[in-house]
Amino acid sequence: MLAINFTPFPDLTSERLRFRPLIPEDVNEIFGLRSDERVNRFIGRTQCKSFEEAGAFINKINRNIHNNESIYWAIAFKNDNKLIGTICLWNIQPENYRAEIGYELNPEYWGKGIMTEAIPTIIEYGFETMKLHSIQADLDPANSPSVVLLERNGFVKEGHFKESTYFNGKFSDRVVYSRIFRKE
Repeated sequence: MLAINFTPFPDLTSERLRFRPLIPEDVNEIFGLRSDERVNRFIGRTQCKSFEEAGAFINKINRNIHNNESIYWAIAFKNDNKLIGTICLWNIQPENYRAEIGYELNPEYWGKGIMTEAIPTIIEYGFETMKLHSIQADLDPANSPSVVLLERNGFVKEGHFKESTYFNGKFSDRVVYSRIFRKE
């Protein structure tokens, strides 16, 4: 079984990006992400309604990291500490060496290759450091940019679940993509 330990916090970097912990000063950006209809369109979560709610979310995430239940990074440019998105490994199944990847990005930065750069960094951490065997993504099949992004990063479709989630008065489909660790 996986031995999970996120202490010390794993600060990561890529060519342009820094992956750091969430801090209380991120409350405005977290509120912006979690209240933006464009960001939430395919996620199926209730939009954030206040800065207090955003602050409580930051506290919850940091508790989960402290308890080794999930790992969640703020995405920022190396030369600017401002949060522009988030990426995480959560729903960790230590007995199955498996976790789920999740991500969101401020629409101002869509189409700039941010997630194309971020996802391989987090995949590498998951496989090389955490020793995961597989990483999955659970998403709305209508989210075609995310499907393309996952497929470009070696994820393959495992299943399509018809009307498997109920949110805001309607049922919707979900698809699961995964990537299994393979030594090159």
